[in-house]
Amino acid sequence: MGLRSFVAFVAGAALFTVAGCQTVADTYDRMFGGRPVRKPAELLAFTPTAAPRILWQANVGGAEKNVYFPALAGNIVYAVGAAGSITGFEAASGRIAARFDAGQRISGGVGSGAGIVLVGTPKGEVLAFEREGKSLWKAQLSGEVLAPPVVQDGVVVSRAGDGRIYGLEVADGKRRWVYQRATPTLSVRTHAGVVVHRGGVFAGFPGGRLVALALPTGSVGWEGVVALPRGTTELERVADITSLPVIDEPQVCAVAFQGRVACFDLARGTALWGRDVSSIAGLSVDARYLYVTDDKNAVLALDKTSGASIWRQDKLAGRGVSAPLAFGRHVVVGDFEGYVHLLSREDGSFAARLATDGSAISAPPVALDLSSFLVQTRGGGVYAITVQ
Repeated sequence: MGLRSFVAFVAGAALFTVAGCQTVADTYDRMFGGRPVRKPAELLAFTPTAAPRILWQANVGGAEKNVYFPALAGNIVYAVGAAGSITGFEAASGRIAARFDAGQRISGGVGSGAGIVLVGTPKGEVLAFEREGKSLWKAQLSGEVLAPPVVQDGVVVSRAGDGRIYGLEVADGKRRWVYQRATPTLSVRTHAGVVVHRGGVFAGFPGGRLVALALPTGSVGWEGVVALPRGTTELERVADITSLPVIDEPQVCAVAFQGRVACFDLARGTALWGRDVSSIAGLSVDARYLYVTDDKNAVLALDKTSGASIWRQDKLAGRGVSAPLAFGRHVVVGDFEGYVHLLSREDGSFAARLATDGSAISAPPVALDLSSFLVQTRGGGVYAITVQ
C-alpha cells in the first residue's frame, strides 16, 4: 500500500499509548484480517498443476484482534485462541494430544521447547505450562505480549508490546536480562517476535533496525540498518520491521514497511545487499530464492545472493496476503477470505487454490514436514494441508 492509502487508513484507526510511545493501532491486524484497505482483486481462474487437500482440521477459538502463530514441537503442533484454550494436535493425524486452558485471555501465540508450552497475555504476562497442561510459572513483562515466546538453551525469549525483549530462565521464569532501545513516536503494531539461532537472538525494530543479541546475556552483537526513515511527516517516516527476520546461513535477512529488504552477514552484521521493497507481512527463503509479500499484496521472488528480481505475482492485490512459506516446488500464502494459494516456485504462476473457513489467514503458514503444512485462521480454524 502506498503512503496515500496508509494515511487514509490511519485516519480511521484508533491511536493508543504503550510505554509513552504512540502506536498506530491494529494496522497489521486490519491489513491481514480486517476489512481490506483497498478493493480486493477477484480470484482468477487457472488450470491447477498441484493437488492440495485438507489432511485434518480443527478449531481452537477465534483470534478476535490478535494474530496467533501455531508452534510445532516434535510431532505435536500447538495452537491457541483468544479465550485461552490451548490444544496440542498430532501433526500427522490431528488427534488431540493435549488440551488445557490458560485460565485467562491470550494475546500472543504459542511457543514451545524444552518440554514446556508458553503463551502471552494482554496483561504482559508470559505463562509457562507442561505439555500436558500443568501450570509451571508466570513472568511479568512491561507490556502486552503479542508474539510467541521462544525457547533455546535454557532461556525463554519474549517480546513485550513496548519493544523490550526479555530473557527469562526456563526453569522458573526469573528475569535473566532485558534489552531496551528508544523507539520512534509513531510505529506499527506487530505480532512478530524474535528468531533465536545458534546462541543469537535476532529482532527487527521500528526505525528499520535489525539487532543481533547474545542469547545468554542479552548483550548487543551487532546492529544493521534495513531501512532509514524518509519524508517530512511522522507517517512518511514510519519504516518499521514488523515481521520476523529469516536465517539463511551465512546470512540473515529482514524487510521494513516503507523501506527495504536487506541481508546481512549472520556473524558480523556486515551489509551484503539491499533493495527497495515495502512489506508488513514478511519473508521466506529456500535454496535459491528469497520470497516477500509486499505492501500491495504482490508476492516477489528475489535472488537471495543479490536481490535481483526473479518474478512477481501481483494478481492477489488487496487480498491481505500473508507472509509466504517456501514449500518444495511451491510458495504458499493465505488471504483475507481464508484461501490458501500455491504459487509455482519457478515463475510465480498459480498452481492451486484451497478454501478453508472463510476467515483471514493472518499468520504465516507453518511447514509440518516435507509434504504438509498448517494454517490457522482468524476464525480459529486449524488446517493441516498436504500437497500431491
